[in-house]
Amino acid sequence: MKPHPKSLSKGEGLENPASLSKGEGRGEANQQTLIPHLFRTEFGKITAVLCKLFGFAHVEVAEDIAGEAFLSAMESWPYKGIPENPTAWLYAVAKNKAKNHLHRHQLFTDKVMPNIDTTDTVSLEIDLSDTHIADSQLQMLFAICHPAIAAEAQIGLALRILCGFGIDEIANAFLSNKETINKRLFRAKEKLRSEQVAIMFPPPAEIDKRLETVLTTLYLLYNEGYYSESKDSVLREDLCVEAMRLTTLLMGNIRTNQPNVNALYALMCFHSSRFAARKGLEGELVLYDDQDETLWNQGLITRGAFHLHQASQGEHLSKYHLEAGIAYWHTQKTDAPEKWENILQLYNRLLQIAYSPVAALNRTYALAKVKGNAAAITEAEKLGLTGNHFYYTLLGELYRDIDITIAKKHFETALTLSKTLADRQTIQKKLDAFDAF
Repeated sequence: MKPHPKSLSKGEGLENPASLSKGEGRGEANQQTLIPHLFRTEFGKITAVLCKLFGFAHVEVAEDIAGEAFLSAMESWPYKGIPENPTAWLYAVAKNKAKNHLHRHQLFTDKVMPNIDTTDTVSLEIDLSDTHIADSQLQMLFAICHPAIAAEAQIGLALRILCGFGIDEIANAFLSNKETINKRLFRAKEKLRSEQVAIMFPPPAEIDKRLETVLTTLYLLYNEGYYSESKDSVLREDLCVEAMRLTTLLMGNIRTNQPNVNALYALMCFHSSRFAARKGLEGELVLYDDQDETLWNQGLITRGAFHLHQASQGEHLSKYHLEAGIAYWHTQKTDAPEKWENILQLYNRLLQIAYSPVAALNRTYALAKVKGNAAAITEAEKLGLTGNHFYYTLLGELYRDIDITIAKKHFETALTLSKTLADRQTIQKKLDAFDAF
């Protein structure tokens, strides 16, 4: 496989320079912003369409051709200027490179062309219309989220193939290294090849079951960003944005625009609405009680409420419905009894249909708001999550007004278990507050 143009994949910063993609202001500074932005938004689309054409067995060829189109832009645009329609330029170059590849490489052609419904490689039309791109990406998403490979590999492939992330970025997201990620992705691709996974929509009878796996992958992808354990950031907004973009693709197709998809998207909107308030000026995590609600994005809250309403139009209650409901109430800053009673009831139902220790731990916070810290301590200590720093942090908070010595001891234990600098800073502030008295 040819080198990935990883310098292009550093799509940090989520601003959408839409005006640049229209060819406005073609200065050097714009090129430095535009090409990484286009790489993030278009690499996955081109790869999905070409991979749909070639078959998953040749996914590396599709990635190489997409990458070569961007390398051509890097070589051409500084001297000839940004074209009138940069996206169309990239699509045209990718088409030509795909045709040339099919034409030049006879061995590849012998293997691939029998599966392509044409006998003329030179006049081969590659459909890069919006509709075909969306369908190809969705079909690729179902292929990647095949149950034959592990969840971590599914997320990694989605980031690599559909989101244009470099190996360095994926390794950073998983707190891993390039070698491990390369091996993981290689094994996943080989498994999909051996299973002869086709890039297509599942049959109608299987789509609900396969959709669950897809939603799990997107949920985990979003959580990788929202609960980032990266050394550099407590929040990876780029991962969250990509998860939301792919979920939007599901809502845009009549076969996959289902209530649980809308519920997951609503959950993402509610969480994302607090991004600006969740991170401090120095990049540190700002806990919920300390957040400035004037920074909450009301547009995303409204959008989340709309999709939560859309999600109610069905009989199946998924964990995404319940988590979206909990996230909705967290967008209501007023500390009214009604708020925490609703959150507690939603957690109770969530634990019945999708128990997890983390959800159980979070429930104890709502329980403290409704029934007091003593009752919450009893429930929290039953969980016995002795390897989890969030467990000890919560116990420290719950004991704060009951026994300062015990509270401080729990925060000290949490400090020893915390994995990131941001977590350690947050916990240390709690400990420093004790010393101030």
